[in-house]
Amino acid sequence: MCFSVRKDIHNMTKVVIDPGICNLITSVEAVSEDGMEVTLKVKSGCVSINEMFKKIGNTFDAYELCLAKPGDGPLYEYAKENLPGHGGCPVIAGIVKAAEVECNLALPKDAKITFVNGKE
Repeated sequence: MCFSVRKDIHNMTKVVIDPGICNLITSVEAVSEDGMEVTLKVKSGCVSINEMFKKIGNTFDAYELCLAKPGDGPLYEYAKENLPGHGGCPVIAGIVKAAEVECNLALPKDAKITFVNGKE
């Protein structure tokens, strides 16, 4: 699993999330003019993630989205009620990370989970 965070020349943050064994890659473009509101363009191989954005929209208060406690905020609240049970899925965390960077609430740095005990 890996999040790749990049700010591009069009002044937006782009992230590609590889969640691991399911191979349902998600790409995110986050745009914010003021650091207070963020618009997310999300394309995912996961039907459930795509459906989430159809239902809840794509524009969010940056502080409600990014500064919530782990497992809280609009994406996780929707996920708790509507997504299939898979607590280890890193996609929502990667989407939030893109918004954080775009709104200057975090610095861009790739994140990853690495198995070190030989099981891959």
